[in-house]
Amino acid sequence: MQSSDEGQQPVEQLIANRRAKLNALYELGQDPYPRRYRVGESVSRVRARFEEKTAEELETDKPEVKIAGRLRAVRGHGKVSFADVSDGVAQLQLYLRRDDLDETSWLVFKQLDLGDFVGVEGAVFRTRADELSVAVTKLQVLAKALRPLPEKYHGLTDREARARQRYLDLLSNPDSRAVFEIRSKVISSIRRRLETAGFIEVETPMMQPIPGGATARPFVTHHNTLDLDLYLRIAPELYLKRLIVAGFERVFELNRNFRNEGISTRHNPEFTMLEFYWAYSDYELLMDFTEELVSGLAEEVTGSLKVPWGEHIIDFSRPWRRLKMRDAILEYSDLTPEDLTDRSRMEVAARSLDVQRINERSDGNLFAELFEMTAEPLMIDPTFIMDFPRDISPFAKSTPDDPDTVERFELFIGGLEVANAFTELNDPAEQRRRLEAQAAEAGGTVDEDFVLAIEHGMPPTGGEGIGIDRLIMLLTDRQSIRDAILFPQLRPRE
Repeated sequence: MQSSDEGQQPVEQLIANRRAKLNALYELGQDPYPRRYRVGESVSRVRARFEEKTAEELETDKPEVKIAGRLRAVRGHGKVSFADVSDGVAQLQLYLRRDDLDETSWLVFKQLDLGDFVGVEGAVFRTRADELSVAVTKLQVLAKALRPLPEKYHGLTDREARARQRYLDLLSNPDSRAVFEIRSKVISSIRRRLETAGFIEVETPMMQPIPGGATARPFVTHHNTLDLDLYLRIAPELYLKRLIVAGFERVFELNRNFRNEGISTRHNPEFTMLEFYWAYSDYELLMDFTEELVSGLAEEVTGSLKVPWGEHIIDFSRPWRRLKMRDAILEYSDLTPEDLTDRSRMEVAARSLDVQRINERSDGNLFAELFEMTAEPLMIDPTFIMDFPRDISPFAKSTPDDPDTVERFELFIGGLEVANAFTELNDPAEQRRRLEAQAAEAGGTVDEDFVLAIEHGMPPTGGEGIGIDRLIMLLTDRQSIRDAILFPQLRPRE
């Protein structure tokens, strides 16, 4: 059995000791990696089923169980030992007495280490200390662990190591496991809520002949049979709008997107988005729906509408604030209305905020950059920032009173952009003009098939994307996106 000072030994020696025990199991005629083991029920289920039973009730019923899990602790080295077995959610104590086991099972037990998987059978009872336990009568090794687990009380603490070896992080840090359990609940709840609202889930191509739907550098791959370069999707937007043309009035996709750009605490090259499109709606209706969706999610998975976020408390209570981008800049900075209308004054303001590549930016792009540098980090409670410059929003419909401003909003929570939505442009001639301008500026290609599709008629439509990874960050108080993604992209170790 693993000794109490194993953690003090060099890893190479620990592995050698475990391999020696592996060989000993073979010599005992045991297969340390069997093909199967039929459990009766999980450790969690046994724990839940008998937690309220008294010692007297268990003594009367003597319920027999067959469970399996990973050894997490062992106590005692004589003719009686105690061990803890875990299914990753709950633990249960094992009571092992030499007189209750056959000779081979006892010898097998002595060759086990913490981290090994075992299967046991026995009766559930309570010890004198009133601990729910299983009196083991049969024991089988199910997988011999050749490497030790992270140290029991400190676990895997290095943040980069936790991201690189997520399996060990999840084993040793319950709070990490809780994040991804919440993530699963959020995604399930999103599906349920959208389906209840009449949306249907669809799937669109991940490999696309033209990068589109957003402005970002794509990942490029090559199809050998077709001898064709393809692009991992930046966004599914243009395909989902094709489905609106086809007569689907409410569609959504929980999708993986890929952007070949920087990595930061807010950005991962591969990320998860919810995108949904709603015929006969606009960005105002989407704001109402988003409030209902996200506040409902927050309350469902955290139990409250007030959620901790670093030093702040985010209040998801409705209604949420709605603020035009221009008004947000003026409210959260010392800039004046004149600073936002004159190009030279905008450039002076941008230089004072250390904005880069000012000469390369259009007026609308520079305007949006001023917002990002002044107001965006201060949007802690949910806030819709509305009415964006047209030249950075090629798929959004212009407002009725200003052709240079579009009906677009971004949702900010905790200083993070969480959602982006438009009243979708459905005029094919105007759409072509904007795509051609975008292609000329960025050196891209117009998606002719998309323009052809909306020439067949696309009804008034609202479309939105919500960043799932950032939403999980907010609901679990994680300040880095890689703590909300099971296997984030990291630089290779040298």
